[in-house]
Amino acid sequence: METWHILITIGIIAFIFEIFTAGFISASIGIGLLFTATGNYFGLEIKWQILLFAFGVAITFFLIRPIITKYGYSKNMTKTNKDALIDKIGKVTQEINTEKDTGRVSIDGDDWKAVSKNNDIIEVGRNVRIIDIDSIILFVEPLN
Repeated sequence: METWHILITIGIIAFIFEIFTAGFISASIGIGLLFTATGNYFGLEIKWQILLFAFGVAITFFLIRPIITKYGYSKNMTKTNKDALIDKIGKVTQEINTEKDTGRVSIDGDDWKAVSKNNDIIEVGRNVRIIDIDSIILFVEPLN
C-alpha cells in the first residue's frame, strides 16, 4: 500500500468522524489530507505535501466552514419542553389568587398550576400569557 492510499484512508476516516462531531473541523482535516494525498501521488517533496495539507485545512476552515455553519445549521430551532410554553396563551380554569393559593390554567388541553406574576386576582375564563415556569408552576399575566 502506498503512502497516498494511507492518506486517503485517513482522510475518509476524518470525514466519517465528522458525522459524530459538529463544527466541520474533522472534515477540514480530511480535505487537507486529500490535498496531501494528491501531492504525494504526483511525487512532490514532503515540504510541499505539508504546505498542501496546511493550505487544504486553511481554505476549508476559513472559507467553506463559515458558509456551512451559516446555511447548514438552523438558527430557528424549535422550542421544546419548558421553552415551548413561554409566551403561550392559556385559559384560567380556577381563579388565580395568591392569597388563597389557588389557580389553574389550561393550555393545549393540559391543566397547570398557575400563579399571577404581579399577585393579581385573575377570574375564571380570562386568557393569560405564560411569562415564566418554575418546575410545574406557571407564572402568568392577564391579557387585556
